[in-house]
Amino acid sequence: MNQKETIELLKKAPLFSRVSDKGLKAITKLATEKTFKKGTPIVSEGAPGTGFYLILSGSAEVIRKGEKIATLKAGSFFGEMALFDGAPRSADVIATADTTCLVLTLWVIKSVIAVNPNVALAMLAELAKRLRETDQSVS
Repeated sequence: MNQKETIELLKKAPLFSRVSDKGLKAITKLATEKTFKKGTPIVSEGAPGTGFYLILSGSAEVIRKGEKIATLKAGSFFGEMALFDGAPRSADVIATADTTCLVLTLWVIKSVIAVNPNVALAMLAELAKRLRETDQSVS
């Protein structure tokens, strides 16, 4: 996938929807692409969280305590909390087809944020929204 296509997918992820093209270009230059074969764990519940994943192609399932809780496809993302706290993963994510992800580590995001603080503001806005939605669904 070329940089322009990757930037367009990043723009669709709420976490990066307000980030400027300049910020998105910086992110894609520092990020890596990683491919996972069908049936392969992308991340494992309980493992240290060290990065954010944006699915560029393929699909995956999110499984917590043996129960499927979500299906992910191209444009879906996960692991955003790890960019802030590095806490253990809260679920397994298993590739259900050959899947390519754009992987952003905590170190990559920190270096991008140092140059473009709007990246952090956009990420925080999305995390706050998700937290509110979670609180409402639990209540």
